[in-house]
Amino acid sequence: MLASELIAARYQMALSLGFHIVLSCVGVAFPALVFLVHRRGLRDGDADALVLARRWSKVAAVLFAVGAVSGTILSFEMGLLWPGLMSTYGDVIGLPFALEGLAFFVEAIFIGIYLYGWDRLPPRVHLLTLVPIIASGVFGTFCVIAVNAWMNAPSGFRLVDGEVVDVDPLAAMFNRALWGQFTHMLVACYIVVGFGVAAVYAAGMLRGRRDHLHRTAFRAAMAVAAVAAVIQPVVGHVTGMRLATDQPSKLAAMELATETTARAPLVLGGVLVDGEVRGGIEVPNLGSLIARAGIDREVPGLDDVPVDERPPANVVHLAFQLMVAIGTALAAFSAWFWWRDRRATRRGTAPPAESRRVLRAAVLAAPASVVAVQAGWVTTEVGRQPWIVYRAMRVEDAVTSNRGIWISLAVVVVVYAAMTAGAVVVIRGMAARWRATGGAELPAPYGPEDPPGGDEPDAARAAAERDVVR
Repeated sequence: MLASELIAARYQMALSLGFHIVLSCVGVAFPALVFLVHRRGLRDGDADALVLARRWSKVAAVLFAVGAVSGTILSFEMGLLWPGLMSTYGDVIGLPFALEGLAFFVEAIFIGIYLYGWDRLPPRVHLLTLVPIIASGVFGTFCVIAVNAWMNAPSGFRLVDGEVVDVDPLAAMFNRALWGQFTHMLVACYIVVGFGVAAVYAAGMLRGRRDHLHRTAFRAAMAVAAVAAVIQPVVGHVTGMRLATDQPSKLAAMELATETTARAPLVLGGVLVDGEVRGGIEVPNLGSLIARAGIDREVPGLDDVPVDERPPANVVHLAFQLMVAIGTALAAFSAWFWWRDRRATRRGTAPPAESRRVLRAAVLAAPASVVAVQAGWVTTEVGRQPWIVYRAMRVEDAVTSNRGIWISLAVVVVVYAAMTAGAVVVIRGMAARWRATGGAELPAPYGPEDPPGGDEPDAARAAAERDVVR
């Protein structure tokens, strides 16, 4: 395998993972957001909340279709690009892949039931069809993360003369790294979707659309995003605590630690040049305190890692710090927003959502959250290098020997660009039609039809909703 072909395989896998991970976030967290507004609509007789549930479910269906394509491409790439991995360890990691396929079909079935259940199912039954969608999305993510966690903390097998023996699929699936990585990713999904949806309606409010529908959507999405953003730093810290013993080379790269030492400083910024850290700001003792939960505890350094087993330290360090910086900023913004909102409620003053600066910050939070997720995955994957299975198989031993990977990379770029453009065109077209109709498509989804003229006031529609629910 030529070095250029290996690079092409890495680029293709990175592109596919980076594209699909955003859609995975939507598949996991968006149905929960739909559930929240749908439940509010039934409970409070809020017709606008039901309009949001119906609209969001259609957007989710479009993105689910795109995610199905990118996920299929990704599954083929595992075998086509990395046959050494799958031929050697396929029996070890096959179980979570199979279960993820089942979860995908369950999710697809119930998405169809939910979409076509409007006006056809009893209100509460229709609401409950979202539960299998949420559960299957979470479980599918659990299965995929189980495979990646296994690559970071391999278990459930023994190597004897280069052959895999004594395979235990459950032990491989429930490895040491699983719960931390899964929780970290699950919370990240809610951050991305929460801020993403909030940004859409914040942009609308900046254009003057300050109606009840926009305010309801913005507050619901911000509530989900805020809870997730505030707890994520804690989840991330707990997840990273295992690295000192399980993946010391990754931790050394993240901390840009050149030598193993106690009372290690926290290095902010900086790059490693000729074995020396340049341009960084050192905070004494904080590295040991954060990474090892004790000032006197040692942080592993790159000097303990053989040269040919060291990950690209600068890439890992900068990606990790970018993720932490954005995550901290999002948590601070979320906490401040809800503190100001509660204070405004008590004092009877304007809520922060009425401020254009706050709305602009909410718009910026959406792409920032996506960047944070991508940076987190760069930290995870590049930090494991040069291993595809940590200390069990190198990347160059897993990659295909076939030529032409640059061609497949170009094809994948075109396919993803086309899917992105198509999804944007479809969703923008849907949004334009919704604005043009003013929500007339869903006056009261479970009640009698509107009287001739269709001008039933919002209050009357809400009252009709409450009567139907009762």
